[in-house]
Amino acid sequence: MRIKEIIVVEGRDDTKKIKMAVDADTIETNGSAIDETVLKEIEKAHALRGVIVLTDPDFPGGKIRETIIQRIPTVKHAFVRKEDCQSPKGGSLGIEHASPEIIQAALKNVQTPYFETKADQLDSFCLALGLIGQPGSAELRKQLSDLLGIGYANGKQFVKRIRMFQISEEDILTTMAENGIPIPKAVQEEMA
Repeated sequence: MRIKEIIVVEGRDDTKKIKMAVDADTIETNGSAIDETVLKEIEKAHALRGVIVLTDPDFPGGKIRETIIQRIPTVKHAFVRKEDCQSPKGGSLGIEHASPEIIQAALKNVQTPYFETKADQLDSFCLALGLIGQPGSAELRKQLSDLLGIGYANGKQFVKRIRMFQISEEDILTTMAENGIPIPKAVQEEMA
């Protein structure tokens, strides 16, 4: 599998694992404190071939992703689940521990951001579904994030990713229904 875009990863071990899974070029951030030189390299790569960000599903990986989004909002994103990139020895978590099949699946499900300026009711919709602001919201978001392929995020980031990747309310409801995730009666009645 050849990837046209350049994949942004955190380190050398991630690059090795990517090259075992696909034919691709990478840029390494060398940690969460991305310097200006690396950001300029990512900007140039994005302009020439496009960029896919594939960072670890942890806080530092999220910080790297956010730093890149702030600088280049239109980069593409690939996500892996925490349970798919745990070290066999435990403790450690990262792309370098993911199987080639997991990396290939993540790169087949790349998300492309889209930004629309009009206001919407997404916050209240997510609240009504129990995805934000309620007991159990974090677990429900995790389950839905995995199914949608957008990576786990806190409530605010979850809503931002739903907007950014143009996932409709209908897409959310369909995914929940198809996977046996209960939809609150109030939402069902409103949609009927």
